[in-house]
Amino acid sequence: MQFGRYYEEFEVGAIYKHWPGKTVTTYDDHLFCLLTMNHHPLHLDAHFAQEATQFGKNVVVGNLIYSLLLGMSVPDVSGKAIANLEVESLKHVAPTFHGDTIYGETTVLDKTESKSKNDRGVVHVETIGYNQDGTVVCIFRRKVMVPKRSHGNGRGGEQPGRPEAKRRA
Repeated sequence: MQFGRYYEEFEVGAIYKHWPGKTVTTYDDHLFCLLTMNHHPLHLDAHFAQEATQFGKNVVVGNLIYSLLLGMSVPDVSGKAIANLEVESLKHVAPTFHGDTIYGETTVLDKTESKSKNDRGVVHVETIGYNQDGTVVCIFRRKVMVPKRSHGNGRGGEQPGRPEAKRRA
């Protein structure tokens, strides 16, 4: 199974549909809020959400959705990345609720060879996330520095750093 792509493998206009999706549970949302110290009651307090918000229920913290989508895109986009250079834009288009399932897809917008090092380039992508109904909930654009195949081959190929099993005689 491929993990990431070399610069030469990206084509402008290509769309990568990330699989599988992820159903966001109450536990996922609460743990993420606690880990990031986001204690807003919109995410953690069901009574508050029911009584004092337009949604009447808890809303999943947006950065969890962004993080899920970023993670989903790694095998298709940045699994071989040298560096994540920039998040150009991030838009939360619609709310996500506990029990929603998030799916993502990434479109290659552009690619540019490095001017300073000939073994890499920068790929510009847009990722959209949507729920089980097809409602788009999040869109972000980012730039990723990825190696050319020559860079990867010089560092161990498809699985750099992987040791060989020591077999008993």
